[in-house]
Amino acid sequence: MSDTAHPRGARWKLEDAKARFSELVRRAQREAPQTVTVRGKEAAVVLSAEEFAALQPPPPDRLPWAESVVGLDLEGLDLSHPGRDEP
Repeated sequence: MSDTAHPRGARWKLEDAKARFSELVRRAQREAPQTVTVRGKEAAVVLSAEEFAALQPPPPDRLPWAESVVGLDLEGLDLSHPGRDEP
């Protein structure tokens, strides 16, 4: 593993990350996100579940389809389907 200073934590060569995966995960949890490189180029970042959750957008208050039916006048709408709703 290369221990060079990096803004996102340590950098790991892929073969080192595979061989020491448990350590990589522990360091991601305790220290900072860990960058994995392939042939010298950044390929992936391992980060704690807490950091991942913080990056996710907040859940919407309503489902998108629910937004589209708010305010529609559905009273009296016949939703029966011949053949499906009748024996």
